[in-house]
Amino acid sequence: MMAAMPHTFELGVFTFGDHGPDPVTGATVSPTERMRQIVEEAVLAEQVGLDVFGLGEHHRADFIVSAPEVALAAIAARTERIRLTSAVTVLSSDDPIRVFQRFATLDLLSGGRAEVLVGRGSFVESFPLFGFDLADYDRLFAEKLDLLLAVRASTAVHWQGSHRAALTGQEVHPRPLQDPLPVWVGVGGTPESAWRAGSLGLPMALAIIGGLPERFVPFAEIHRRALREAGHDPAAAPLAVTGHAFLAPTSQAAADVAFPPYAAVMGRIGRERGWPPLTRAQFDALREPRGSLFVGDPEQVADKLIAQHQLFGHRRALFQVGLGTLPHAQVLRAIELLGTEVAPRVRAEVGVG
Repeated sequence: MMAAMPHTFELGVFTFGDHGPDPVTGATVSPTERMRQIVEEAVLAEQVGLDVFGLGEHHRADFIVSAPEVALAAIAARTERIRLTSAVTVLSSDDPIRVFQRFATLDLLSGGRAEVLVGRGSFVESFPLFGFDLADYDRLFAEKLDLLLAVRASTAVHWQGSHRAALTGQEVHPRPLQDPLPVWVGVGGTPESAWRAGSLGLPMALAIIGGLPERFVPFAEIHRRALREAGHDPAAAPLAVTGHAFLAPTSQAAADVAFPPYAAVMGRIGRERGWPPLTRAQFDALREPRGSLFVGDPEQVADKLIAQHQLFGHRRALFQVGLGTLPHAQVLRAIELLGTEVAPRVRAEVGVG
């Protein structure tokens, strides 16, 4: 059965499968239990009316998901309507043919609900792990995206590049139920990436995880201008905006629960990249109406999302609900609030399919 028609404005959640000790209690769930929790989050997201569920790819100890398609296939068996996407697939260090085959398989299993969100990756562990040179960071992505699109367009592929053997008509199977298989490009902050997505006629997912969201508006404009100049219909290649969120019945409760794990993750990554530790005052500033964090009660989150839509005119919002190791019950409650209280109000404001 084909997936139901999406809302005009889609809301969804994603996770990287954060796995480690709870910064408050020190407790760590088993890897098996953490995977079970992820499936439960996706099932609930569908039950409360959200449109999309995504899983990110990482290759490090603090994130449990390295193969999003495998976990999404398990979720496909437990759901019927919600769309299933990577968030993101690190295409630069993967084989585009295998990426296509895995997501085509997921598409068949899910009845036409699979999507691929490809990116260059903000973490670089996969490059030495799979034998790629970071000096080729951008060239790898550009070439592999070209191959992925060639495979998507034709069963028998004729293609030549510099990082793998040429294809001279070999066939790639299976083919997905959706034609074409949706491919999005994840963009973190480079104008060139936004232009590339638009020039190829691909939808773009713009990640906003810090700073003032209004500063990212030019990326949306670049994407739309590139679409038009390349002869593509902007309506056929929509914009998504992604970010961090956490909801609770009260704003104070949301902030108090979300801050310790958020600060722990930012502190850990900051030590790797030379950032100073995040303070509670900085965290609270990010929660202000012009900040990037959607942490608060349902009314606050809805107001902020509507205001962001006025800036970007995007068609999809994807939220990482809770960054870091959070109590599972509270993550489920946040997803429930997003689906039952935020989504209906936002759709009423910006349109419903």
